[in-house]
Amino acid sequence: MIRFGCHESSNRPTERLVHLSASRNCATHLFRLLGMLNIGDDAGRISIRDVTKRFDGPNVLQEINLELAPGEVLALLGPSGCGKTTLLRTIAGLERINEGEIAIDGQVVSGPRTHVSPEHRRIGMVFQDWALFPHLSVGDNVAFGLSRKERSGARVAEALQLVGLGQMSDRMPSTLSGGQQQRVALARALAPRPRAILLDEPFSNLDTTLRLQIRSEVHHLLSDLGITTAFVTHDQEEAFVLGDKVAVMHNGMIEQHSSPSEIYEYPATRWVADFVGEANLVSATALGFEALTPFGSVPLIKELHGPIDVVVRPEHLHLSTGFGAEVELVEYYGHDHVTILRLSDGQQVRSRLTGPPRFQRGQSVAVSSTGIPSVAFALDAAG
Repeated sequence: MIRFGCHESSNRPTERLVHLSASRNCATHLFRLLGMLNIGDDAGRISIRDVTKRFDGPNVLQEINLELAPGEVLALLGPSGCGKTTLLRTIAGLERINEGEIAIDGQVVSGPRTHVSPEHRRIGMVFQDWALFPHLSVGDNVAFGLSRKERSGARVAEALQLVGLGQMSDRMPSTLSGGQQQRVALARALAPRPRAILLDEPFSNLDTTLRLQIRSEVHHLLSDLGITTAFVTHDQEEAFVLGDKVAVMHNGMIEQHSSPSEIYEYPATRWVADFVGEANLVSATALGFEALTPFGSVPLIKELHGPIDVVVRPEHLHLSTGFGAEVELVEYYGHDHVTILRLSDGQQVRSRLTGPPRFQRGQSVAVSSTGIPSVAFALDAAG
């Protein structure tokens, strides 16, 4: 019998993190030897083709197409009501689709005439409220989705050890912190050895400090395991930090599906540019690969002519002593600061620079582009 030599033994936050990290690394190595997930290198591929879903009315999902490679972490990012949780539930089998199909490892599990039940998809899911049973112990919560034979084996202990809670099997959920409860929910999702993991806003119920801590731990864990993961979030920072790819959703459709850097630097639509990160949409005139703005020339990534809105990120604006804009407000964040400016033509823009502020409210400044090529949208485009 293999015994795990790692444990979480300290009550001090910093020491507890060290023990948890050691426990996670130790457990991950052992789980790989034991074949905990029992999946091949090509397992966990999820294909979503032309999926449409409606609830007695307009489409909630409209012709969704996505491909998750084995081991990929996908963030479904969008505002409330955009359909991201519904999409997650269709992958899990908790919702039937009206059109299209969903396949896992080449097997169609959802379609107009096909619906494989959730328990036969080998998909683990962590719900937004964690959905722990308050009358069951931690161990019994993790064991809930296992067969009777599996419950009597080592899977519960293995899953709890993996998330750093190996000594807490007999505890009740009410005696755990929010972060520990979240890890119990993750252990329960991992215990059946799923092909993929789905997480619905898994960190939204945690306070800011704990959210960052647990997010980092889960990021390490998913990376170590190499398990296909899709998670829902409305937090753009969370999507960019955790996601290998991000699918930005709006009104039941995917506006853009790409890497975090591609989405930030090269938004596909005007809506994505405005939603993802801070963006100045500056009215300008395009002359080929150059945009003429109130603060001078801005290079463009593609050739355009005529009236446009050019996307200029705040960190791509430089401020210096001079004229052309007036400082309306300064927001200091410690590591950087944002200056809100009114341009000579009345447009408002934001500049983000490192260090302490150099200019004060009411002061005149000169604004210029740092020269980073920008995306632009013609004013007659649908965007």
